[in-house]
Amino acid sequence: MINFSQLDLNLLLTLQVLLDELNVTRAARRLNLSQPSVSVQLARLREVFNDPLLLPGPRGMRPTARADALREPLRQALAALESVVAPAASFEPEKSENTWRVAATDYMATAILLPALEALRQAAPLSRLAVYELNPQRILRQAEQGDIDLIFHTREGAPASLHQRVIFSERYVLAGRRDHPALRTGVTAKQFSQLEHAIVSPDGGGFWAATDVALARSGLARKVVLSVPHFLFLVEALLKTDLVAVVPERLTRNIAGLTVSAPPVDVEGFDMLMLWHERLHRDAGHVWLRQMLMKQLG
Repeated sequence: MINFSQLDLNLLLTLQVLLDELNVTRAARRLNLSQPSVSVQLARLREVFNDPLLLPGPRGMRPTARADALREPLRQALAALESVVAPAASFEPEKSENTWRVAATDYMATAILLPALEALRQAAPLSRLAVYELNPQRILRQAEQGDIDLIFHTREGAPASLHQRVIFSERYVLAGRRDHPALRTGVTAKQFSQLEHAIVSPDGGGFWAATDVALARSGLARKVVLSVPHFLFLVEALLKTDLVAVVPERLTRNIAGLTVSAPPVDVEGFDMLMLWHERLHRDAGHVWLRQMLMKQLG
């Protein structure tokens, strides 16, 4: 049994060169060492392997049966070790077959991923994108276990142990269908509170949000009649009814049929973050993806 505490990796490199050259002098020249140094290393190798390894021959040295058996496994082991410690290869998006796994709400996917999708497909046509529903209670474990690569999340509740980058600051707007009778002109806070409102509640069933906090400061309350878990349903409801909603501004971009204005109460916006785990922080492909998304959002 080999005692690995006695084994210097440089000895294995010396052994490989000795097996190639079958000559201590030539091996020393290739290794840029003195002949006595290589002889000392050969003595240590003989001790480690409990075998002479190389014996004097008529023209140099000849390997023992043990040394012959070591040739190919040694070559493979050193090649594998070299690949482990070699610098990471540069990322070539046009050749990448990565599957990017991203956690986002439907709003985040619409506001962040959709504008970047065409550029992503053109730059990395062999790659794939998997969008997972954002589950704030699970994202840290998912990131740690490698189940997801990138997360979009508001600053509130974002796990502090993940890398974070602000990708934009969002504001809220009042939205309703284009020909909504109450939205043809600006509405006061009191008129606003008397309209029928829809709200997105990611956890389901909520009828209270930041807008209600802002109204309460003015002694007002609104009438929320619809609570849905997804923004897509909310937009469709706004287009087909007289409901109104206070929503992130980016959600309403490029949606024909909606009218958008500033809400008559001060609803605090939020920062949107991009999160990722330390295991991917220096990965060339992941760095490229983050930079590409930031460029598209810029």
